[in-house]
Amino acid sequence: MEFLILFFHCFLLTTGYLGVQGSSPHHHHFHEHNLHENHQRYSFRPTKLFVFGDSYADTGNVKKSLANSWKEPYGSTFPGKPAGRFSDGRILTDYLATFLGLKSPVAYKWRNLRKQKWNYGMNFAYGGSGVFNTFGDLLPNISTQIDFFEKLINDSVYTKWDLQSSAVLVSLAGNDYAAYLANGGSFQGLTSFMSKVIDQLAVNLKRVHGLGARKIVVTSLQPLGCLPRSTRMLSFQKCNETENIAVNYHNLLLQQAVVKLNNETRNCAIFIVDLYSSFTSVIQHKRDYLGNMKFKTPLKPCCMGKNDGYLCGSVDDKGAKMYTVCNDPTSAYFWDNAHPTQAGWHAVFATLKSSFDHIFKY
Repeated sequence: MEFLILFFHCFLLTTGYLGVQGSSPHHHHFHEHNLHENHQRYSFRPTKLFVFGDSYADTGNVKKSLANSWKEPYGSTFPGKPAGRFSDGRILTDYLATFLGLKSPVAYKWRNLRKQKWNYGMNFAYGGSGVFNTFGDLLPNISTQIDFFEKLINDSVYTKWDLQSSAVLVSLAGNDYAAYLANGGSFQGLTSFMSKVIDQLAVNLKRVHGLGARKIVVTSLQPLGCLPRSTRMLSFQKCNETENIAVNYHNLLLQQAVVKLNNETRNCAIFIVDLYSSFTSVIQHKRDYLGNMKFKTPLKPCCMGKNDGYLCGSVDDKGAKMYTVCNDPTSAYFWDNAHPTQAGWHAVFATLKSSFDHIFKY
């Protein structure tokens, strides 16, 4: 499939890196200040949030030596300094936690320092990871992240009730494919590898469900052709539709896998968070659906290297900044080469609120 070739000319999303699938979105008013009130009307109210995946969900697990997310200007909007989030501020994990009426779960890395925050769940996501090893043994893949989780269960840190009353977020943003090609994988074998990725993801989802989780949301693959790393060559004016066609193949396989899992378990416990549609909607309309947030040039990142060889947060040997930052991050959809700004994530989550209403209504 020739269209796959351009799709995977990409790198690991470690640096600078929700509608229910198939449902019709119905938009409702969504404001961050009233998120804490939303959970009160649900018959199923999660008491904890557990998170697995990559940089779209990581709130501080990845090592400082492996990513620019621990360097300025990351975290400049929230919490005001670099804290391991791949953005200027809050990300998908934070917005979902707030929507559920919970504090953002503590990063697994800090589990022994912040035990008082265990009550809200835990975040096991590592920026740059995937279902397989993407960066040697330096980044725990999702299977290993679940191992960490299961050990805490076996050590009685979390009980069966904790699992049954929890929500789970699983983020998969495409690092497996970048690693596949970087390690010499052939284009001819790429579609077969995509099936393997989805098969392994299905194993992970089934395992988490088997531990007792009642509500599991997994992200569809975002439109990779719209990420700044892909639109740079197009002067940030349009998406690479060839890449996005390939993304749809991954998402089709994911949808089929989730339907099969839900049929096998005889209950609807797994839901797809449609990042593809939500990203596309915000980018095409250059605003959130309420019109409160406007992104004049949504494909252009707020923070980017001064040339193709540098990334947001990079400095030279003398400490001089090799990047530039826009004056107002709230006017930019993307923060760096691959990740939304806090404002971008807020706009995305706003388009997904009706879907989360549906997921957690029952």
